[in-house]
Amino acid sequence: MCGRYTLSSPGDSLAEVFGLPEVPQIPLRFNIAPTQESAVVRVLAPGGERRLDLLRWGLVPWWAQDPAIGNRLINARSESAVEKPAFRDSFERRRCLVAADGFYEWKSLGKRLKQPFLIRRPDRRPFAFAGLWSRWRPRDGEPLETFTILTTDADERIGDLHDRMPVILEPAQFDLWLDPAERDPARVLPLLRPGGGGDLELVPVSTKVNRPENDAPDCIEPLVGPGDSLF
Repeated sequence: MCGRYTLSSPGDSLAEVFGLPEVPQIPLRFNIAPTQESAVVRVLAPGGERRLDLLRWGLVPWWAQDPAIGNRLINARSESAVEKPAFRDSFERRRCLVAADGFYEWKSLGKRLKQPFLIRRPDRRPFAFAGLWSRWRPRDGEPLETFTILTTDADERIGDLHDRMPVILEPAQFDLWLDPAERDPARVLPLLRPGGGGDLELVPVSTKVNRPENDAPDCIEPLVGPGDSLF
């Protein structure tokens, strides 16, 4: 499961990590929520350049009658996405990288109390979730482009918070994952494994992140200092 994440890295860091031809100018985000627009990296044609675009979070399949279906399709299980009608076409033709530098999970401390944690790289560098995107065309109006985040089994540390986590891809895997000419699922499925992204740290943060309207730097401020214990 991935229901909130962050992208607060400067444009030059994004250009370096994702191999972009230009430095993107996008707002810093500290609490990205479903149905909001966020940055994805994709290649639209074989041999094309990588580009960063803002798409809406929550995939709307091209065949959908109502775009509200996207509200339920913010995540896709990597083990079954290639078989599911909602994701199958995008898995074969429209894969993307979802730019992030952290994501949130909640630890249950009782019936009504949950402590949010920010999960990020210790060096704060941006990284990539494996994603799928789609273009939905209404009868009238502009096309709507949306995306979903692929998930996998959580690793040992994150498993204490949730049994699922986003698939995190390494830079060496970007070319294969983004290649629109690669339509053989068997070639890309091995990329969708637990444990990607290297070392990650779990940082307890304020419950301000529980509310999507809170999207400010204090969302990612640690509740305790290095070496201190929250519990």
